[in-house]
Amino acid sequence: MKQPRPLHIPLLCILSLATMCSPPAANEEANENVSDSETIAPEGFKALFNGVDLEGWYTVSDGNGPDSLELFSAENGTIHAYPNQQAGSLQSFAGLVTKEEYGSYILTFDFKWGEKKFEPRTKNVKDAGVLFHIFDETDFWPYGVECQIQEGDLGDLWIIGARASARVDASEHYATNGELKTKGEIENKYHRFSRSFSWEVPGWNKVEVEVNGDHATFTINGKVVNEAIDMKYWDAEKNSWEPLTKGKILLQAEGAEIFYRNVFIKPL
Repeated sequence: MKQPRPLHIPLLCILSLATMCSPPAANEEANENVSDSETIAPEGFKALFNGVDLEGWYTVSDGNGPDSLELFSAENGTIHAYPNQQAGSLQSFAGLVTKEEYGSYILTFDFKWGEKKFEPRTKNVKDAGVLFHIFDETDFWPYGVECQIQEGDLGDLWIIGARASARVDASEHYATNGELKTKGEIENKYHRFSRSFSWEVPGWNKVEVEVNGDHATFTINGKVVNEAIDMKYWDAEKNSWEPLTKGKILLQAEGAEIFYRNVFIKPL
């Protein structure tokens, strides 16, 4: 995610580290869990994306590209970001946003990268994400909490104009029994907690975000990798941080072609 972005480690280094941290057998198992034929909502879930059109969604963008073509399209049961844009061209960062708000739920979807990258990110790793509990759309990106989708960093926690805590080890990566640390203040919009390690695999990857009011857990290909605890937003009228328990959901496109499918939600 986000703007301004920290400097990226070269992609080769990221993928090498990810490979070292992720046992090959686990990666192979995760890849098998994502089937190309998976199109039916699991029991208790409903589809947020109907597979045919983008009904129930609207688009926001930073306005830095031409936006002369649609930035998202529905194709063959997938949401396709930057479907007709020419590789290497300047394109806006954009988000596909649900018209409805959601509070406590399990959100699941699959994603895979396309081949194209766009200015100003042609030399960066491919980047996107799912933003949830959006509570302010005045600026771009909207304020809320994000499960990062980025090569080598899949499952990072981004806190955007909000506040949250996470359990981390000495290197500030997620650890189930780690020290509880809180990030977020009014003066700085973007804060990050890194995932435990990368379980990303080639092709389709499955993301699950379980949200219980002001608490969220990120699961990548069946592995829990991060957690957002005690999420809050700044209430100017009360002059205090208040529990962040609901908001819209946004699928990101940040200068890299990406496909989303099987976007399902289950109320809790």
